[in-house]
Amino acid sequence: MKTFGYLLLAGCALQAQAKVDANQAARLGQDLTPLGGERAGNASGTIPAWDGGLATPPADYQPGMHHPDPFAGEAPLFVIDGGNLGQYDELLTPGHKALLQAHPDYRLRVFPTHRSAAAPQRIYDATRFNAVNGSLIAGGNGVEGVAAGVPFPIPANGLEAIWNHILRYRGEQIHFTTNQAAVLNNGSYNLLKLERDIYFVYGRDGMTPANLENTLFFYKYRVVAPAKLSGSALVVQETLDQVLSIRKAWRFNRGERRVRRLPMLAYDTLQPDTNGLATADVVDSYNGAPDRYEWQLLGKREMLVPYNSYAVHQRGVPYEQILKPGYVNPDLLRYEQHRVWVVEATLRKGFSHPYAKRRFYLDEDSWQILAVDLYDKEGNLSGMQESHPISYYDVPMFGSTLETIYDFQGERYFVDGLDNNEPMYDFNAPLSPRDFTPQALRREGN
Repeated sequence: MKTFGYLLLAGCALQAQAKVDANQAARLGQDLTPLGGERAGNASGTIPAWDGGLATPPADYQPGMHHPDPFAGEAPLFVIDGGNLGQYDELLTPGHKALLQAHPDYRLRVFPTHRSAAAPQRIYDATRFNAVNGSLIAGGNGVEGVAAGVPFPIPANGLEAIWNHILRYRGEQIHFTTNQAAVLNNGSYNLLKLERDIYFVYGRDGMTPANLENTLFFYKYRVVAPAKLSGSALVVQETLDQVLSIRKAWRFNRGERRVRRLPMLAYDTLQPDTNGLATADVVDSYNGAPDRYEWQLLGKREMLVPYNSYAVHQRGVPYEQILKPGYVNPDLLRYEQHRVWVVEATLRKGFSHPYAKRRFYLDEDSWQILAVDLYDKEGNLSGMQESHPISYYDVPMFGSTLETIYDFQGERYFVDGLDNNEPMYDFNAPLSPRDFTPQALRREGN
């Protein structure tokens, strides 16, 4: 097996400051993709060139459908399990190795690579603008001079790379219903069904640095099931610079029938109804202020990561078929070889968090975090996160359809995004900021 190691690209060390010069920015859409990935494939041919991604729906797609799998007819190239993982050592994250070693029946099915990530042209245009105008502020806890597109498509450090994930394009608004579950070590779980709305601000059409205020998005959920929790709801107003102005969150408790402002819903605060498995900052693989960690860009490498995960997204798949004791059903997951940026976050002295170190693997074509290795304060690998993405080609937008957090010590895991038996995402829902206030939350609960 060829040793890839970490491949620091020339663009990684171009300049100490965030902005790049016009000559470097001109590479976007040329030898680099519009969002900063390498357009060319790799030397061995296992990674093809990027040709625009899946920017239009296939012929059999109808609005409102669960997205048909454009690669459904493909067979795995090979399968990795605990017996042969040594052959693929350089291509696997420590978290994947640990999961394979812990479960003899677990496996990674590796398929041909398709670079399907795509975004609207206006996002590509905005990214080009951001490359020569954007910069970090407030010690890296905020950004300025950017809007709509990826802020730092040719990153110089780990903070720039993680901001690319936080500010990547995810549509303008979404209404959707999904389920989440904490699967215990005996395989038992209870589903929590949530009806959700997101109104994105940063990536909206027409957004410019001049009219962008300190708001990233608005988020709301309402518990639909089980019946004993139905009606409870949450609203979040997400800020760009959360050190300057912390995110605001309110929760409507069905039992109390009143709205309460949450004093803190960030960092290591445990999310409600996750059985203690999910902190606030693991949503979307990482979110919120980066100020409690030191961020290091380790470079880029080729790895086997979740990608084009349409099989686990298909309509009608029973949730009990997805949620197995110890892990998500590997027969519904897909892995491909892609180039990823590797970013390591180390907890600063004076702060506490269950994860003293995290290693993030970011897709070069979309800036979506695909996997995260989680380490405790003793330096032990304690868990792993995965994001299983698809191209929502009707937008177009590349994002996760299912997120998982594995707790290796407790032999349990948490999964969010189960949508197989729910209506498909509505990316044109009639939403506005007025729908994300404490008053709106009170109406949701009544």
